[in-house]
Amino acid sequence: MGFTKDIKMNIILFIIFTAIYLTTIIGNGMIICIVLIQKHLHTPMYYFLCNLAFLDFCYSSSTLPRLLVDLFSKNRKISLQACFTQMYVSLFLGETECVLLAVMAYDRYVAICRPLHYPFLMHWMMCYKLTAFSWMGSFTMSVVPSILRPTALCYPNLVNHFMCEVIAMLKLACGDIHGNELLIFSFSFLSLLLPFLFIMVTYICIIFSILKIDSIGRSKGFSTCTSHIAVVVLFYGTAMFMYFGPSSQYSSDQGKYISVFYVAIIPMVNPLIYSLKNKEIITAVLSKKQSKKS
Repeated sequence: MGFTKDIKMNIILFIIFTAIYLTTIIGNGMIICIVLIQKHLHTPMYYFLCNLAFLDFCYSSSTLPRLLVDLFSKNRKISLQACFTQMYVSLFLGETECVLLAVMAYDRYVAICRPLHYPFLMHWMMCYKLTAFSWMGSFTMSVVPSILRPTALCYPNLVNHFMCEVIAMLKLACGDIHGNELLIFSFSFLSLLLPFLFIMVTYICIIFSILKIDSIGRSKGFSTCTSHIAVVVLFYGTAMFMYFGPSSQYSSDQGKYISVFYVAIIPMVNPLIYSLKNKEIITAVLSKKQSKKS
């Protein structure tokens, strides 16, 4: 159904979401290119940042192109197979981002709280294993339970959303959906609350460690972590607000606007937050511009 049938409003929304999508693609693409090209950025921290940028690139692309097409389409039909594919892909990518943000917090914890052990604890093989765990574990946690517990849908299927989001799809289910809601809550606890609590604990330890060092090192430590904290608060805040509670708690319109944040806004602001708060990325961008001029 999208947001509205008003053509003027859809034109405005098309311009807004096109700008968001282009900013997301360009911003995350630049981070990936800079990290790959600049050899001094080939460190675990930027390796995970590159993974996050690629993840946001895919996450945004799984929904926004279809949304842009639907804004000017009178017939917004989508096949059942395509709808469930979009739902599974968005669940998988969202879960992967939850785990990856927790892995990035662990990387910062080791770098700041145990700097002498950092080369041994965060060697490249460990980074590859943590990345594989983020992607493969998220697939097991998000997609597999949904496939093993299929839900019968009533017809005609009219999804009051701009995407095939799992809670919006549940509203189309026939019969009692209490079991499905309990399953969503259980996996939301595992995939959202536990990683969030882990991140909070690691940053409490990081803050105590930073407070013990000198003022110069303290400011550098805080500047390294504030960008990650901002991303965590934005992503986990909106996702937990959406998924903790029965699906009947939220109106369809409310669910649509919440989904915009973690599907469109957050993948766009992630590269902006990391770029503006990271001196090494800014230096790499400026040096690249100067080399082009020369």
